[in-house]
Amino acid sequence: MARLTLDDVTKVYTDDGGGDIVAVEDLSLDIDDGEFLVLVGPSGCGKSTTLRMMAGLETVTEGELRLEERVLNDVSAQDRDIAMVFQSYALYPHKSVRGNMSFGLEESTDLPDDEIRQRVEETTDMLGISDLLDRKPGQLSGGQQQRVALGRAIVRDPEVFLMDEPLSNLDAKLRAEMRTELQRLQGELGVTTVYVTHDQTEAMTMGDRVAVLDDGELQQVGTPLDCYHRPNNLFVAGFIGEPSMNFFDGSLEGDTFGGDGFDYPLSGATRDQLGDVSSLTLGIRPEDVAVGDQRSSGRTFDAEVVVVEPQGNENTVHLRFVGGGEGTQFTATTTGKSRVEAGDRTTVSFPEDAVHLFDGETGDALKNRELPSNRAIGAFVSD
Repeated sequence: MARLTLDDVTKVYTDDGGGDIVAVEDLSLDIDDGEFLVLVGPSGCGKSTTLRMMAGLETVTEGELRLEERVLNDVSAQDRDIAMVFQSYALYPHKSVRGNMSFGLEESTDLPDDEIRQRVEETTDMLGISDLLDRKPGQLSGGQQQRVALGRAIVRDPEVFLMDEPLSNLDAKLRAEMRTELQRLQGELGVTTVYVTHDQTEAMTMGDRVAVLDDGELQQVGTPLDCYHRPNNLFVAGFIGEPSMNFFDGSLEGDTFGGDGFDYPLSGATRDQLGDVSSLTLGIRPEDVAVGDQRSSGRTFDAEVVVVEPQGNENTVHLRFVGGGEGTQFTATTTGKSRVEAGDRTTVSFPEDAVHLFDGETGDALKNRELPSNRAIGAFVSD
């Protein structure tokens, strides 16, 4: 297997008027041997372009792309020892499952037919589709086609797997099942994998690390929990997490943050982290908003329920401050057993150890939530 490195990689396109369009700018990433890295971001952020540069389907304008010590910039796609799984699966409709999976090996290697046949059959056994070998793509379900596309990549035994939103065409239930299946397969094969998605649930649940892109630039790379609990900036904080983090714009006066409809006192320790910044954005995740809890002295506020979205095990509750502006709404997540309805009056608390603070001008994180120092699983097991 192999380590994949992007060193200040930039991709620039030229529009019809001769102007430059920067799709990816100065992207640097080290993807470890056997790692599952997820590239995540909104549509148009450059994640698929990055994947296509890795695959050799797009040229690198500037920078260097390396597989171990081998520079790949001018290496053709077929000579990179990298296999790609496309969003559309890209199966040959006139070929059987066996034909689709063996075609690449027949065209690009000197392997004997017996070995190709053995690789295909072993892979279909692993994927649970050995009974589909003689069917054509039109006779397969979406999940089966997805497994065939994966199998076609696996039989090549590549150094790197690239996956471009391979689950986006599946229904929600099958998508959840295939997330688990992909993780299992990648763990068994131990192949370095780069996975592109705009779905933050996939990013959070699948990746060893997550690289968050926006407008062609890398915003943060880290474990899913690091990006969730310790975002580098407002963009990462708002993009990672569903429902997304609540944000309140305001200003700092002395030791108090003043927002629309509420004032929030800060402890000395928190105030010391802010320096001389005056324009602030306060953030708090919906699950950290305590509804009906008045234990947080000075940080409890009157609120009105606007909309409730029941989801069985939990409720997503949309609220606004009593006396605040009509546009100042925020979200809380409560247990599904709680009874709350639109129009109810309640209280909400924002515990200071759960609050994030961002520079109001740059968006950079100044303070992230505090986490327990001992997070070992054993700490939660009773005697």
